[in-house]
Amino acid sequence: MKFQARASNIVKIKADALIVFCRENGYGKDDLLKSLDRVLGGVIKNAASSEEFTGKSNQTFILYPGKPALSARVILVGLGEDKKVNSDSFRQAAGTASRLTAVKKSKDVAFYLGQGEKDDVAQAIIEGFQLGRFNMLDYKTDNNNGKSKLATVSIYGASAGQISGFEKAIKRGEIIAESVIMARRLAMHPGNVITPNSFALEAKAAARKYGLKCTVLDEKRIKAEKMGALMAVGQGSDQPPRFIILEHRRGGTSKPVVLIGKGITFDSGGISLKPSAEMDEMKGDMTGGAVMLSVIAAAARLKLPMNIVALVPLAENMPSGRALKPGDIVKSRKGKTIEIISTDAEGRLILADALDYANKFKPQAVLDMATLTGAALYVLGHAAIPIIGNNSKLIGALWGASERTAEKVWEMPLWDEYREQIKSNIADIKNSGGRPAGTLTATAFLENFIGDWPWVHIDIAAVDLEKTGRPYIPKGATGIGVRLLIDLLMHWKKL
Repeated sequence: MKFQARASNIVKIKADALIVFCRENGYGKDDLLKSLDRVLGGVIKNAASSEEFTGKSNQTFILYPGKPALSARVILVGLGEDKKVNSDSFRQAAGTASRLTAVKKSKDVAFYLGQGEKDDVAQAIIEGFQLGRFNMLDYKTDNNNGKSKLATVSIYGASAGQISGFEKAIKRGEIIAESVIMARRLAMHPGNVITPNSFALEAKAAARKYGLKCTVLDEKRIKAEKMGALMAVGQGSDQPPRFIILEHRRGGTSKPVVLIGKGITFDSGGISLKPSAEMDEMKGDMTGGAVMLSVIAAAARLKLPMNIVALVPLAENMPSGRALKPGDIVKSRKGKTIEIISTDAEGRLILADALDYANKFKPQAVLDMATLTGAALYVLGHAAIPIIGNNSKLIGALWGASERTAEKVWEMPLWDEYREQIKSNIADIKNSGGRPAGTLTATAFLENFIGDWPWVHIDIAAVDLEKTGRPYIPKGATGIGVRLLIDLLMHWKKL
């Protein structure tokens, strides 16, 4: 598919579908809509007067002009109240439009932006459009009906002066959307396809494609690194663990930002077996790892001038005669001993060894992301991501990225009461502090393995899966966190 920027008068555009954005009840102040309406014979004014189309958020209205000189379809999409319109309003509207049958049947689609719209709006449109139309067809035996014939997507500005900025924004949007889709696809593949080893092969392929350095530690090298916590989680499975190190080096001698993603390719709960209901969703317990792979691939494609390292510990958590048991004690790479209370609290174990391994790179900051705790649902519901860290500047930078991307985060505390909950009577710490404040006690556990650097833990367990569908997030894996972290890195400032 080709993405391009053009300049034209709105009434001179010819496309299978011309998409025009409208603010709520804004017809009277919108000269662009009025000029288009004059050519269309007043149908937009009539729709506004009758309140058939008011421009409410994600409302659509399709017109068929029937004139050879005009686009075959003109699609009005609402942005909502003018005072609330931001780049995500355009992202949502583009995502909504992407799933209309009139758009799906089109070979060329045009979006029109007036003189006042900024480059970030063009980027948001491409992101929303591509993410909204994503559809996982890999396992459909007859998927021809789901394949799009779309060949060209154009963003038109009112003047030639807008084009250069739009072109750069379109390219960014294309890369970012493809990166989110990469994470979604990895998370949606079943556990018999994505195993620790096949995930590692995906990482190697991405590294070759985008110019990253990739090192994969097999079980022998993992043992040599004394990653006892990672080995313990993987010992119950026939699929051996892996540990991925990806490096993007464009920052000279500066210290790297280290990204760590949880990679449990299937989580049965181990001996502490999960209930059967919705256990199929546990194929997505490697979403944190998928996000970090996608983020560092995007950083390479965007040629970000910095050093980034991504670490992904990978294991399959299964019950067997060899499996880790409640009551066992394991030794982490750091040397700390861990009493196992629940084998279903396995993600923090593999992250523990990865957090300690991060010290090898003398990082300027570390961020870890994981589908870590079911308790995250009871912290912020499905609306936002709880974040917990030790550095206000890093937390603030994530806030800024959240505002720009509409991937909502909220800082939670890490108090001594939570640290007390994970103390063990017979080992240094235990891997579960019980149900109360489960997201925060899990973070208190991870804190034991960080070095002397700024750190933030990001728990996406309540937001990694969409069950109903939203404008640019169809049902299935969301890929949330990719846009958030890419934006953070694009705006990175030394802490």
